[in-house]
Amino acid sequence: MAHYLRVFREYEPAVLLTYTAKPNVYGSIVAHALKIPVINNVTGFGSILQEHGPKRAFIMWLFRLAYRHSACVMFQNETNLRLAQSSGMVHGKTRLIPGSGVNTERFPVQDYPDGGDGKNGAPVIFNYIGRIMHDKGVDDYIEAARQIRARYPQTEFNMLGFIEPTENHYCAELKELGKQGIVCYRGSQIDVRPWIERSHCIIHPSTYGEGMSNVLLENASCGRPIITTDNPGCKETLDDRISGFIYRGNDVHQLVNVIEFFLTNLQNSDRRQMGLQGRSKIEKEFSREVVVDAYLNEIETLL
Repeated sequence: MAHYLRVFREYEPAVLLTYTAKPNVYGSIVAHALKIPVINNVTGFGSILQEHGPKRAFIMWLFRLAYRHSACVMFQNETNLRLAQSSGMVHGKTRLIPGSGVNTERFPVQDYPDGGDGKNGAPVIFNYIGRIMHDKGVDDYIEAARQIRARYPQTEFNMLGFIEPTENHYCAELKELGKQGIVCYRGSQIDVRPWIERSHCIIHPSTYGEGMSNVLLENASCGRPIITTDNPGCKETLDDRISGFIYRGNDVHQLVNVIEFFLTNLQNSDRRQMGLQGRSKIEKEFSREVVVDAYLNEIETLL
């Protein structure tokens, strides 16, 4: 907070735009004290939704303290907006935006690769892209990969992302899974587009407190089908059985069934078409221009 105080006094911003939990809380509290208008972007509630007792109560109190004097609080999914309203977290203007939006030029439609049925033909490639942590569903992804690879050897399961320091037990586990040929850990990548290009599908098994999953939006923008949970911030990114598949979070059995259906009941041309349906949805509902315009409108109102 002392750091924010020094920065705000030095630069004297006309409006403060904050993202993610800690800047939303500490930046907003300082800005309110200095009478600087604030526009918050709630990019999800993270792991706090899994917490109980005094810790959850304290953090929710911090959110209420931060947001109650904001000029506008933007939410990336309706579930988070309703939670904030019902808990008394927000009192002023709120706005629903489609996540952070997607730069559709940076994530254009990629040629869809050849693929078989998991047993014959070209390998079918699945990606997990995100932080390596339990709440993001990596254990479910690993178990699903284990079961599918045993039955469909012409499949490849990749994991790309940063291993959280608090969950570094995954380092040894992923190394061993790589040796067994079950999951290939590709590390943390600066640019995921080449990995999206060679894939057939993105799997995002998250039960985390998402805002709106950028990973899913970017993959859909590139024309890749989605398999994800019914978790808020995930389910909004696709039309079920049109541009991908939604399953119950934490249900590995259902995840395996969905992957098996993708392999055996869809021709590669069907998968390609499913990806193009996803791209169309992104262009209509999740283009970055929508988010930029929302910010410009709010800033213009304040100034």
